[in-house]
Amino acid sequence: MNLFDLSGKTALVTGGNGGIGYGIAEGLAQAGADIVIAARNKTKTSDAVGAIRELGVKVKGIEVDVADEASIRNMAKGAADLTGHVDILVNNAGIGIRKLPQDYQLEDWNKVLDINLTGSFLCARELHSHMKENGGGKIINIGSMTSIFGLDWAVAYASSKGGVVQLTKTLAVTWARDNIQVNTILPGWIHTDLTRGIREDFPDRYTHILSRIPDGRWGEPADLAGTSVFLSSQASNYVTGISIPVDGGYTSF
Repeated sequence: MNLFDLSGKTALVTGGNGGIGYGIAEGLAQAGADIVIAARNKTKTSDAVGAIRELGVKVKGIEVDVADEASIRNMAKGAADLTGHVDILVNNAGIGIRKLPQDYQLEDWNKVLDINLTGSFLCARELHSHMKENGGGKIINIGSMTSIFGLDWAVAYASSKGGVVQLTKTLAVTWARDNIQVNTILPGWIHTDLTRGIREDFPDRYTHILSRIPDGRWGEPADLAGTSVFLSSQASNYVTGISIPVDGGYTSF
């Protein structure tokens, strides 16, 4: 028996049309899962769907705003329509607004918290009854290394990602009775569209960050695939409520 085989499973990945989300969606597809990509940008989603279809699995794209309850309900229904069930939810959709705390406006704060934290809660809540009725499921929340420590220009992002860890623990202990395992991945410094500005606009900061990564390199979205497959598979059936850094050793240095 291959504990990591996801054949016959369906995974819903929010924000799965690029960056970390796409790296995870691709990894789950390579392990045999059918994939639903839920995101805002229709063009990026269409491109991602086309690429994952080449892996030989069923795949579907859905437009969603994870800060809107009605949109999330439509997403969940549309995702279940692909195969009749959703077994894995990856709460990856997120944003960051870079400002020092004293420069933050309430509107900025609320926008980040609504998408990163409240959105993760609403998506998980919407899928709970479906997973319970189908005998269980896996929920993977995407946190951040800022779930562990602060970052000067990321006050709302860090606060939201710290909240994601506590959300994970609460859902894990509550839904264990429903055979739903809930865990968090804490990505480190990963090359994505969200971090491109650091390399291009702040090369000294980029170099400083690199000097603190024991692995000697920034991560790539594909580096999240293995941990995601583990947390989505039978291999993690007795693992719940934990947070796993995937950061090349950055948070241990």
